[in-house]
Amino acid sequence: MTEQNTTVDPAPSAPAPVAPEAPVPAPPKERRAVRALLRWTAAVLVFAAAGSGTAYGIIQAKRTDVPGLSTKSDGRWTYPALAKPALPPGAPVAFAVDDPEGIHYAGLTQLLLPAPVGSAPDPGLKLEKDSAVTVDTFLEEYDPSAREKMKQGFADNGLRQIAARGWTTPDGTRTRVYLLRFHASGFADTFAGCGTDLNGVKGMEPDGDWGKARASQPAPDVAGMTALQESVPFGDEQTRVGCVQSGDVQALILQNRKGKAAAVPLHQAVILQRQLLS
Repeated sequence: MTEQNTTVDPAPSAPAPVAPEAPVPAPPKERRAVRALLRWTAAVLVFAAAGSGTAYGIIQAKRTDVPGLSTKSDGRWTYPALAKPALPPGAPVAFAVDDPEGIHYAGLTQLLLPAPVGSAPDPGLKLEKDSAVTVDTFLEEYDPSAREKMKQGFADNGLRQIAARGWTTPDGTRTRVYLLRFHASGFADTFAGCGTDLNGVKGMEPDGDWGKARASQPAPDVAGMTALQESVPFGDEQTRVGCVQSGDVQALILQNRKGKAAAVPLHQAVILQRQLLS
């Protein structure tokens, strides 16, 4: 208090503060129990965090990345992402309202199925500029006795051009994809080379597994697709054939492999080629 000039009696002195009682130490056994409880709590939290991270990692990882959870491949090949080609200015999309006949105005090479990842170009396929093939080159896929008649049929039925792409995969499968463009869809319907008179092939029969693959596609996309296989007995290799008729374009897909040719790659190629032509 600030001193004043008047005299006052001194205030009674305040009682001395009482020091707080020190905590009573826990008995030795109780202290050990508390420390043990804290240690176990920390351990549980650490394991919980680690367990959550492990579960998240397994959920996020692909099945093939986790030992014991890998899945066997069903034989499908990996293709580049498919993209519809650009159209000339003002040209309609095939099968649009203003193109009910399904005339494809895109370049024929752009409509070809791309080669799968890991494949190599087929050196035996004779390509001209822009993946074009001549009628004579295409007819080499057929028995010599049938070539003249087919060539005349192409001349009579308005065949405009043929484009092709071929590749081989590490398992030894050789694939050739041919696109034949006609003047109109009615002419494309006349193509009679789907599995008939193929060079070195004695006989073809319907692919027994094709029905399941076809059933997996939306209803509008199943029309115009065919899959055949070389009948048993065959020679050193088996041939599989896929055909897609889409408007003015006819696609022919040939696959052959030493021994038995797998069905899935042919089914996959047919379906993807159909999507590019839709």
